[in-house]
Amino acid sequence: MEVVEYPEAEVPARLRAQVWALQERAWPTGAPDPGVSHDPALDPRSMLLVDGPRVVAALDLLGKDLRHGGEVFAARGLSAVVTDPACRGRGHGLALVTAARTRIAALGADLGLFTCDRPLQGFYERAGWEVLPGAVLVGGTAEEPFPSDRPGFDKAVLAGFFSAHGRARRHGFDGARIALHPGTVDRLW
Repeated sequence: MEVVEYPEAEVPARLRAQVWALQERAWPTGAPDPGVSHDPALDPRSMLLVDGPRVVAALDLLGKDLRHGGEVFAARGLSAVVTDPACRGRGHGLALVTAARTRIAALGADLGLFTCDRPLQGFYERAGWEVLPGAVLVGGTAEEPFPSDRPGFDKAVLAGFFSAHGRARRHGFDGARIALHPGTVDRLW
């Protein structure tokens, strides 16, 4: 098994087809593969755990500058984390999410930030992510916000603080409304 990474638009077709099939199983749309799923302005990168020619798990990394508490942070987050159902329970997803955390730090991010369904919170904590108590990630746009605390949307906000700048300001994220605003394509990563 190995982790491979590509800019999302450059994932080889044979691998992209498998990723799309896994995503369609997890979040069915019934639509054909659009080729790319994310706004190119967010520098989408696909990380895949492959076993020879087979994609076992996949996720995407998205990034942007985040303004919070009067500061600017280079932020990255996880999106579309999925593991082949036939391979679940073997640590493959955990290995990929852990590798993604390391990669986000290596890309020079001040922090990693994303949401997950609350039942998955422990999974991400085992990979080294920490829950931001009381935090709300606000996606969408300033004009059309998409908050993680809206009714019927039970999400936890997770983070990793990688740079000295991020670590020094970590306290400003607990209990905060964090205006991520990634746009209308990736309303909430």
